[in-house]
Amino acid sequence: MAEERIQKILARWGVASRRKAEELITAGKVQINGKTVVELGSKADPETDDIRVIGKHIRPPQQAIYLALHKPKGCVTTVSDPEHRQTVMEFVKDVRERIYPIGRLDYQSEGLLLFTNDGDFANALLAAKNKIPKIYEVKVNGYLEEEQREAFERGIPLYGKRTAPARIKLLKRAQNPWYEVELIEGRTNQIRIMFQHLGLNVEKLRRVRIGFLALGDLAPTEYRLLTPKEVHRFRKELHLDK
Repeated sequence: MAEERIQKILARWGVASRRKAEELITAGKVQINGKTVVELGSKADPETDDIRVIGKHIRPPQQAIYLALHKPKGCVTTVSDPEHRQTVMEFVKDVRERIYPIGRLDYQSEGLLLFTNDGDFANALLAAKNKIPKIYEVKVNGYLEEEQREAFERGIPLYGKRTAPARIKLLKRAQNPWYEVELIEGRTNQIRIMFQHLGLNVEKLRRVRIGFLALGDLAPTEYRLLTPKEVHRFRKELHLDK
């Protein structure tokens, strides 16, 4: 098999995200055939080379895993946390294969979160070019005026770059109304910052859909495996099955 960049191999095998794999390499925690590598351009043959991370021999997963979790509030979407807060891995610890979350939901947000050990699947789902919509239900402390709603949908400045076009509609009228928001990107705290930019604060935020896949009746902390039909549909929409 042809050589590949090491970070790509580690991501595809579910060891870490591509970015985290790069951090492991530059920190000197990856060895190929007994030699520590620190250059991000380093390559290896996944079929013949001995690949180790922090001294542990790494193998490709025996089985591809795809699952959906209802992330509760009050935990972080990371594999580990230096502040020792609860992470979403606590709720999938009985899964035998090494898996990791695809994308993030912030500490106070809840809702649908996907996990996998298939790096190609995770990268494709997160890629902006694939424009997989994500639907959120958001409770805020006031109403948007029509001008504000149009500005929200056009995009607002965020970290020096305007957000991609979005969709928003009123779901429930109340003193603190609920809105439905559809995004095709997922930048850090994006929805909260977009409402703050328009003078409103988010009180509750729940992701209820990723692409065609709905949260459904999963209770907080519960998860389920995706069905083969759901996996096939995702892979088809992500152009992974040709």
